[in-house]
Amino acid sequence: MSIKTATQQYTDKETFATLSPEVRVWFEGKFGSFTPPQRYAVKEIHEGRNVLISSPTGSGKTLSAFLASINELFLLAKTGKLEDKVYVLYVSPLKALNNDIERNLKEPLAEIYAQAKEKGLDLPEIRVGVRTGDTPQKERAAQLRKSPHILITTPESLAINLIAPKFSLLFHDIRYIIVDEIHSLADNKRGVHLSLTLERLCAHIPKEPVRVGLSATISPMEEVARFLVGLRNGKERDCLIVDVNFIKQLDIKVESPVKDLIYTSTKDTNLALYHRLDELMDEHRTTLVFTNTRSATERVVFHLKKHFGDKYVNDIGAHHSSLSKEVRLDVESKLKRGELKCVVSSTSLELGIDIGYIDLTVLLGSPKSISRALQRIGRSGHKLHEQSKGRILVLDRDDLVECAVLARESRKRNVDRIHIPMGALDVLAQHLFGLSLEQRWELDDAISLVRRAYPYKDITEDEVVRILRYLSGSYEELEARKVYGKLWFDEESRQFGRRGRMARAIYYTNIGVIPDEVAAKVMTTSGEVKGKLEEEFVEQLKHGDIFVLGGNTYEFLKSSQGRVIVEPRPGAHPTIPAWFSEMLPLSYDLAGKVREFRGWMAQRMDLPKARALKELQAEFDLDKRTAEAMWGYFDEQRRFSLIPTDQELLVEEVLDEEGRVNYVFHTTVGRRANDALSRAFAHKVSKFISANVRVTIHDNGFVLSYPMPPYRDPERGKLKDNILQDLWDIEDLEKELQAALHNTEILKRRFRHVATRSLLILRNYLGYDMSVGRQQRAANILFKVVREIDRDFPALKETYREIMRDAMDLENAKHYAGRVAAGDITVVVTRGGKLPSPFAFNLVAVGSTDVVMMEDRKLMIRNLHRRVMMQLEEREAQAGPASAAKPSPKAKAPRPKAAPKPKAKKAKPRA
Repeated sequence: MSIKTATQQYTDKETFATLSPEVRVWFEGKFGSFTPPQRYAVKEIHEGRNVLISSPTGSGKTLSAFLASINELFLLAKTGKLEDKVYVLYVSPLKALNNDIERNLKEPLAEIYAQAKEKGLDLPEIRVGVRTGDTPQKERAAQLRKSPHILITTPESLAINLIAPKFSLLFHDIRYIIVDEIHSLADNKRGVHLSLTLERLCAHIPKEPVRVGLSATISPMEEVARFLVGLRNGKERDCLIVDVNFIKQLDIKVESPVKDLIYTSTKDTNLALYHRLDELMDEHRTTLVFTNTRSATERVVFHLKKHFGDKYVNDIGAHHSSLSKEVRLDVESKLKRGELKCVVSSTSLELGIDIGYIDLTVLLGSPKSISRALQRIGRSGHKLHEQSKGRILVLDRDDLVECAVLARESRKRNVDRIHIPMGALDVLAQHLFGLSLEQRWELDDAISLVRRAYPYKDITEDEVVRILRYLSGSYEELEARKVYGKLWFDEESRQFGRRGRMARAIYYTNIGVIPDEVAAKVMTTSGEVKGKLEEEFVEQLKHGDIFVLGGNTYEFLKSSQGRVIVEPRPGAHPTIPAWFSEMLPLSYDLAGKVREFRGWMAQRMDLPKARALKELQAEFDLDKRTAEAMWGYFDEQRRFSLIPTDQELLVEEVLDEEGRVNYVFHTTVGRRANDALSRAFAHKVSKFISANVRVTIHDNGFVLSYPMPPYRDPERGKLKDNILQDLWDIEDLEKELQAALHNTEILKRRFRHVATRSLLILRNYLGYDMSVGRQQRAANILFKVVREIDRDFPALKETYREIMRDAMDLENAKHYAGRVAAGDITVVVTRGGKLPSPFAFNLVAVGSTDVVMMEDRKLMIRNLHRRVMMQLEEREAQAGPASAAKPSPKAKAPRPKAAPKPKAKKAKPRA
């Protein structure tokens, strides 16, 4: 069977036949009939098949997963065979979701038992228990005395309980493993960690348990199914995919609260936005508003209360991760009880926490991925027969294009593919240490077990041995830095095992993949404290960058011991915008759809405007005003330059007023892939010109800029076509990117994360926590030590892998670069312009020295637009009235020339 998609939808009669009479009577009385995911899945799970279920919120997928196991537990109770051990394991990424599940399980169990009691059946209780880091010690002890039959936990708590001497004995007959919200685990190291934990767990169970994965929106489902079930004896385990996302109707519209997205003032735009929000809230009972940042969430709540007086004082709430647990729980409870008219959230309400009835979801700006849009909009219309209704409000022309494409793809349910981190060596180090606490291991047996987990199917013996060497204390250089052995490893006998009495305590207190984060203290060279910066913001800084803090400007010199060392620079222009670290990245798949849409629009620009608008409205379900705004944007671009598409890549050479030459690459591949391309290109260009190159990164491209060298012939300071073409050599891309990362803040910070996960640095030892500052100091020292030991030292190798393939998107960057190198995409270069094209406004504004606040960006774009339109009017006046009446690509300045075709290089197809 292997991985297959379910094609048989069983009848209610066939599904009811799998249930005991008591459970069947309860279900018929409670629900009447089964939902589509239940008709596909319940019988398959009952018959022992692994199943991955993807269906909308409110479609009954959670009960699909639990019904077979509840039925089996009831039969065991009825026949007197229910023992004190765990039969069903439920794992989710959220503690709040775990509490919901506990409540939602206890209610049906109580109802089934009440009906059984009426018939004279006195059955032993089926117990449900939650065991996480928040579980009180008293309750933990009670669970040891009387085990829960259904255990609800998190990935981290499961890994700890797996080696608990007493509690782990309760796991040896687990029959069902349910992984909820699997999409939020599979694309990060928490999921990688869980995949190994499950294989270690199943190795102790005589009969393999049934695995069930649950998700609302996910792709590619085949790969996620492989992640869920893993491998056995080198072959994929069987898994049935149940995909019933088609059953839920979607109503998604894109709107702009203002007619003119360029010249409407910031004040008027914001006022129009809040008035439109007020209208939408009045038209609906309960509205859930999603922003993309915590600060925007607070800002929206503040302005709604400010503009509408007492109307929303007690009827509106904010929900985001920076709020206390008590505040978040209070908002969730009020929302469930219907006491709030509106809740504004960042990302914290995306997952399946039960929040009651929502009839409208509003997205402020693009959520940057189709899957996130579907997840957010799917929070409305919670019941199966109800329509999920979403409105996306946009305030920017690039956002308008992106959201129009996103809405269409969401309606088609073309979900972005997730990226599963493969072969993470730091996570593997934790599990090898965990294995050593269980027993003495033969190396071959341990490697065989590790390879059962999908993310480690291709792990090599050499990689495992290198980890075991440092975990066993084989390097004197590390011992000199107080990094001691945590297990023993004999390379000759090929065995390893537990070492020392403190090993178990070290494992308990240092396991997990979520890094410690703290705001970095900002200090001047004289020691004066100026404030704090989030580490994610510090990660983006380079020596010499100017940033704003508390209304003042500072130059970044270095970071040291958890501190950011700066020099005050009053009046200096910032080089990095304050909102940079908060931006969500555009997914590569959605970026590709935007490139395709540009090509679709380019083909229609020569049609009569009325016909083009009609086709645009029909294809993308837009109102006339929105369609005209989009058509006008593309018309300006083609009149000024050309429209970059999936077949033509536009590179603009722009000479700015500060004497810098800027190369604007219209590579719409998403910020993560652009990050990889731009850093590699900048490193390569800096060698050509023997000067530092500044990089500006955006979802729709990037800008490389540097001061024009003082040559008599200005052309000598520019990049020739052959140099621009050589940048796309995919054979050099990874090497150039790795070299570009040397001595950067992101490398230092990520090495600390990897070193703590790899147990080179212990976050806690003998009950004492190590501060983030001390962790970073230790990491800075260890970075130099491990580089001397081995350039392929596991923690070093993993740091570069995590940056280039998880934080950035090297694989898709190589895929796109390969298409350019192979000639599938033509590079078109415009030379010597003084102004960027309309499509480049946002790219230039992000890196502008005059842009600090979002208001500054809008003002700059307005000024650029005014100057571009003036230039167009002059150009078209010179070309004559016929040209002005019907602009065409031939009426503009000479068409940009294509760069020379490269030597034929075939781009490797992406997996």
